[in-house]
Amino acid sequence: MLPLALLPGFAQWGAHLEELIARPEALWVLGPAGSGVSTLAAELAARRGVPVHEAASTAAAVQWLAGEPRGVVAARSAPGHLPCLELRLPGLDEHPEAIPALLAALAAEEGLDGDLPASLGALPCPGNLRELRNRLLRWKLLGQSPASEPAGPPRFEAEDLATNLHALERYLLHQALRRAYGNRVEAARRLGVSRRQLYLLIRRHGDPVRGDEGTGDLPRRIQKRRPAQNSSPDPGTR
Repeated sequence: MLPLALLPGFAQWGAHLEELIARPEALWVLGPAGSGVSTLAAELAARRGVPVHEAASTAAAVQWLAGEPRGVVAARSAPGHLPCLELRLPGLDEHPEAIPALLAALAAEEGLDGDLPASLGALPCPGNLRELRNRLLRWKLLGQSPASEPAGPPRFEAEDLATNLHALERYLLHQALRRAYGNRVEAARRLGVSRRQLYLLIRRHGDPVRGDEGTGDLPRRIQKRRPAQNSSPDPGTR
């Protein structure tokens, strides 16, 4: 288990940890998925000598807290008006200064020695501990490291609209995947496409977060027009 002092935001809530543990109220620990909420809630519950509850819903947590008034709840959303103390665990994107120490601790757990690629801890990804660990494992097991964030929108050097839209499509897809920290459901929501459409786009353009290479194939609508567009350079040659 990672030391609590390495979790993001510890400088703010860590100073009051013992006081929180001693309070008579229930503790409600929340934060983004994969941010260490379960780890923190389990540790706080162990120090209090009470059980911990993974809240699937607020209603279920209310019922559980009725029998465990000093229990610890791990949740994704705020408790609302429930009579408990709320401890919000922020994501790594809010505290990027925590990434180097966390990455080193995770590497030690995996038995990795030596310097790690800087790209493993680069923002805007990862946004949580789970993604940070996944990045490390992909590099350890597969030799994959995430691509760097592009400096800006693509340069539209082709003359025909379809080819330029193809380049823009790739840029927007990769931006959405990075901003969703590799979560493909979230990336599809950001782009306003179905999951099936997202996977088709990933097959074509790749996934910079997971290190997947795309085929680079042009859409059929462009392939049909290419012979007549001799003045339009192939995007893959730029």
